[in-house]
Amino acid sequence: MEVTGKIKMIDQTKEVGSAGFKKRDVVVTTDEQYPQHILVQFVQDKCDLLNNYQVGEAVKIDINLRGREWTNPQGETVYFNTIQGWRIGKAQAESAPAQAPPMPAAAAFPPATSLNEEEPDDLPF
Repeated sequence: MEVTGKIKMIDQTKEVGSAGFKKRDVVVTTDEQYPQHILVQFVQDKCDLLNNYQVGEAVKIDINLRGREWTNPQGETVYFNTIQGWRIGKAQAESAPAQAPPMPAAAAFPPATSLNEEEPDDLPF
């Protein structure tokens, strides 16, 4: 899956917990009729991928959806979703569709001469 849009915000790398887990968030605004602000999280060594990007740049981010289940102290089960980025690149500008070359005029083609009027037409349609 992928998310395409312009970078709205790039957060600093943060260490979470005592195990040295690193994460870094980026918000991408999609280019749609109703733009969406999508938070994408990069983790561990992927955090450094954001170093070469700035706010306002058009990017394409390859993502995975992650889900977690957690039971709180009251015994209630809660679910969390995360959009995790694993690759980022500059978005390619949509180019105009290639136009086919114009068809030559009918006069440019010689008339068909290989018609055999004596051969039966056996086509089923």
